[in-house]
Amino acid sequence: MTDFNTQIIEEFRANAGVVGGHFEGKRLVLLHHVGRKSGTEYVTPLVGAGDGDAYLVCGSMGGAPADPTWVANIEQGSGETTIEVGTETPRVRTTVIRPGTPDWERVYGIWAAYWPDAKEYEKNTDRKFPIIKLEPIA
Repeated sequence: MTDFNTQIIEEFRANAGVVGGHFEGKRLVLLHHVGRKSGTEYVTPLVGAGDGDAYLVCGSMGGAPADPTWVANIEQGSGETTIEVGTETPRVRTTVIRPGTPDWERVYGIWAAYWPDAKEYEKNTDRKFPIIKLEPIA
């Protein structure tokens, strides 16, 4: 997965945020986060659906049985991070929205409608995916 992510990140940065192939026509967000145990800085490419001026990304990991580690990194982080969108690198406030919370159905619905693979991911697991809201800090 690391090699795949590295290729996506390189293509994103070389083309002002535009990535082809499976992601063609969709907005990608490069999420910067720090490993909660290692302290290592990471960049993770994610499909980002719009919600007003915020972006919604999903901890689906293709329907794996557990959340990806980046979700815990964000959840246990400072509540702020940096993302890359197109040629912009805004600072954002992070909110992890878990299933069962009041806004989860709405935000998951936005993300799943934007990313058609969501239905396939849902078939791979009984787990409901957390959504991370990334709101620009003025």
